[in-house]
Amino acid sequence: MSRKLVAYFSATGATAKTAKTLAQAIGADIYEIKPETPYSKADLDWTNRKSRTSIEMNDPVSRPAVAKGRVDMEKYDTVFVGFPIWWYVAPHVINTFLESYDLTGKTVVPFATSGGSGMGKTNEMLAESCRGARLAEGRVFGRGTGAEELADWADGLTVPETLKQ
Repeated sequence: MSRKLVAYFSATGATAKTAKTLAQAIGADIYEIKPETPYSKADLDWTNRKSRTSIEMNDPVSRPAVAKGRVDMEKYDTVFVGFPIWWYVAPHVINTFLESYDLTGKTVVPFATSGGSGMGKTNEMLAESCRGARLAEGRVFGRGTGAEELADWADGLTVPETLKQ
């Protein structure tokens, strides 16, 4: 039984590839976070202020529903959470996922994929969704990041001592 989980949301496939490579590199279980209503190409059009993602990301309390199916979170000590960067933060479906579990005593490690954006305020915006957990600093990875780099990053993580209240 693995004590590590890689949970990820991928809109276009880039995050899925990185998540699968990370899970294999560190010997973790893997779980795909699926929105209840999948995102269409039009939904993902960040240049359209009326697109679904634009509306969701402009509302800090937006919590898109996650599809049925849950992971047995009790089995894990460390949860790596992967996603594409949207508006310099995690998509709100990540908050929905995290808030649906008791993360007390666990370590949550965000990682992201992006074509050029950094982590921005990701940790700040995820902190409330990680009550009772240690929230490690996240990192953005580009396309094609290899297993060795991902494993080295995971092995070198600095985990905060304090739990998010």
